[in-house]
Amino acid sequence: MGIVLVDGKEVEVGDHERLNGIQAAARVGIDIPRYCWHPGLSVVASCRMCLVESGTRDAATGKITMVPKLVPACQTPAKDGTVFVTDSENVRKSRAMVEEDLLIDHPIDCPICDKAGECLLQDYHFTHGQKQRRADVKPFTSRRREMGDTVTLFVDRCVMCTRCVRFTREITGSSELLVINRGSHEEIDVFPGYPLDNKLSGNVVDLCPVGALGDKDFLYRQRVWFMKKHPGVCTLCSTGCSIYTEENQDAVQRLKPRENPHVNQWWMCDEGRYGWHFVHSQERVIEPRRWVHDPRGDAHAAVDWRTLVADLPGALAKAGKLAAVLSPHLTVEEAYLLAKYIRSLDPQAVLALGPVPVVGEDEKYPKGFTIHAEKCPNRRGVEAVIQHFSGTVLQWDDFLNRVDTGEFGGVWITAGYPHEWIDDDDAKRFAGVKQLVVQDIFASPLWDRAHWQVPAATFPERDGSYVNYQERLQYAPRAIRPPSGVWVDSYLYWRLLEMPGLFNARKALSEVAATIPYFSLAGNEIPELGIDLKLNKIADGKLDPAQLPNEGAPKDKAPTIA
Repeated sequence: MGIVLVDGKEVEVGDHERLNGIQAAARVGIDIPRYCWHPGLSVVASCRMCLVESGTRDAATGKITMVPKLVPACQTPAKDGTVFVTDSENVRKSRAMVEEDLLIDHPIDCPICDKAGECLLQDYHFTHGQKQRRADVKPFTSRRREMGDTVTLFVDRCVMCTRCVRFTREITGSSELLVINRGSHEEIDVFPGYPLDNKLSGNVVDLCPVGALGDKDFLYRQRVWFMKKHPGVCTLCSTGCSIYTEENQDAVQRLKPRENPHVNQWWMCDEGRYGWHFVHSQERVIEPRRWVHDPRGDAHAAVDWRTLVADLPGALAKAGKLAAVLSPHLTVEEAYLLAKYIRSLDPQAVLALGPVPVVGEDEKYPKGFTIHAEKCPNRRGVEAVIQHFSGTVLQWDDFLNRVDTGEFGGVWITAGYPHEWIDDDDAKRFAGVKQLVVQDIFASPLWDRAHWQVPAATFPERDGSYVNYQERLQYAPRAIRPPSGVWVDSYLYWRLLEMPGLFNARKALSEVAATIPYFSLAGNEIPELGIDLKLNKIADGKLDPAQLPNEGAPKDKAPTIA
């Protein structure tokens, strides 16, 4: 254990930790400004914004010897006896000078810049810049250059931190970006004929500390100070990236990655970043309906939710043997509540796992980030629920074969897939079911055949938990309200089970943890980074701890993701 001194405050550094001055200062709440440094990228120490005074303290005498020149905190190791001074007069003058130099040729177009409100150049100017501008104010125009399908570059706003260049070389390995020209004429550009089109390209916009790189999907859509930020989980593949959902007035504006060293580090893929637009699709079904017999022709008629809650249990109870298909897009709480409800109507009800969409193969990147081929967020969580109630997990194809035999009188099918998931041929196999309940976000061939059409909520509209491919359980609170007329799935199940009050995800998960041993660790508070459910298996002696290399990684260093 080593001791580092930051502005007179002692910071403990572990024997195997490798920290720099910025990271050491952060441990005592001191934020050292920087442009080029990022914890997920190599260190270049080019912006000079993080210059600090540094020295060493003699362990025996306590005498401190300082280096005569300022040093970059990002490049200076924080080891036992190191001393950092981050707020001296020399440091303040240095930061003001860097800010002034950057602003000499920087276009002052904050009123039309997407980054306004979250721009480091803006923030650092007010905190560390000169009190007044000493250079002449000139009219500026910012040249715009297309980098690819998702990102545009406002050339003159760039401060040449090179974060984006290093990202394409170190994280994606695609190397589309480079620095052209020299000196004051340096610019970021793409290699001729190689646009920025890798599947993680949107991350360069997050990395950009100023307004140089713009996200075409978000450009000019919203001012950042109007939006609210909610922690969440990406539901478009089994990686289960930790994200922020940013919305204004119940309309999602963008998704951004949330740092989680156990899951996605600092990144997310473009499929997840831009795949949320189905949430606000005009094609969504938002009204519960039931099949009615009419002399003029049978058809679906609208029904209010209270009538559905009152009439559906009786219809299912009279149908005969029941079955429920639990979609891998459901949360753990929703899967448990629906299984519990169906089993309350028929103790022998069959539970099956819905279709698990798989597209292509897993795509792994040099530093460990993986885009998984399994395009659903919670297969493992839903399987654990089904395993608890049924002992085995019935797969979708096997369930369809049992449907063909006419075994089931009533079937409740949950879907929630953002894309087409069933064709007409498979839908026809349910023709013999007396009471077919389909809960979905879009119409489908099966939806059209349903006796009960039940609208479902999408991922930012629900509270609940997901278990990713690593068996890490993460909790995602609701970010927006569903469209008018839609009940969130969990609330519907809560009402059908006649549980008191409004749906409470924490209470539901506590019941799951008390009932299903696999989720027992979820009985406590869910930390921001989630819970590793494999630890239960270790406690039971079912898993070798050596299979968990990530858990022993230094806290300041992102573990490698398998």
